[in-house]
Amino acid sequence: MVINTNISALTAANDLNQSNSMLNASLARLSTGSQLTTASSNPAGLAESISLIAEIGQTNAANDNVSNATSFLQTQDGYLQQVGTALDQMASLAVQAQDGTISSSQLADYNAEFTALGAYITDTAKKGFNGVSLFSSSSLGVTTDGETGSYVISGIQLGAGTYSTAASATFTSSTTAATALTDVTAAIAQLGTDRAAVGAAEERLQYTSQALSVLSTNLTAANSQISDVDVATESTNFAKYQILVQSGTAMLSQANQNPGNVLKLIQNL
Repeated sequence: MVINTNISALTAANDLNQSNSMLNASLARLSTGSQLTTASSNPAGLAESISLIAEIGQTNAANDNVSNATSFLQTQDGYLQQVGTALDQMASLAVQAQDGTISSSQLADYNAEFTALGAYITDTAKKGFNGVSLFSSSSLGVTTDGETGSYVISGIQLGAGTYSTAASATFTSSTTAATALTDVTAAIAQLGTDRAAVGAAEERLQYTSQALSVLSTNLTAANSQISDVDVATESTNFAKYQILVQSGTAMLSQANQNPGNVLKLIQNL
């Protein structure tokens, strides 16, 4: 038995330090809900978690872009629907204006209403969405994922072509009313094509949004497996480390008392 070097106490102290370190780490995991409390906790897992978190953010941002584009298309289609109603009424007025039994004043009344509806279409062509023209010939690109994927929305030019021809038409006789009807009919046909294109683009983006939502959920679940703590398992570990610290403290105290036995032997000499 020696006095200067108490190996038992040193061993007990080392074990106690390790148990106390594990107890603190377990407490940190329980208090934060994360397994990755420090970079040394799981370096490889931390690197993967960082990549997953970045991908989740990019996916959610892309989904926001798709949602904004969908709102753009819905707004666009709402205006086109009203333009369609106006064109239908203009077509009816152009047909009524060809009635040979109406007076010139009645014809002028039909033309006044027809012209007002045309002005409405012209004004609608100038509408915008968040500072972006709704009815421009320019296409719009929409980000569809967190990388380089994109979808192009074709532009609809409401202020030109068959629309502008119909919107600027007037009539003063049955002959000019027939010409105006031809212009409006062409605009109605174009409207059908344009609304179909808007509907197809909106449907396409809805599928994209759903896919991005599923992807974001799956990425979040994958990151959770790496970073989130299993509370039940960690609570068990925490209780184990508490016992180890308590028993280690008791053993260290006992080991520190061993040199006292040597003193008793000396006193008995």
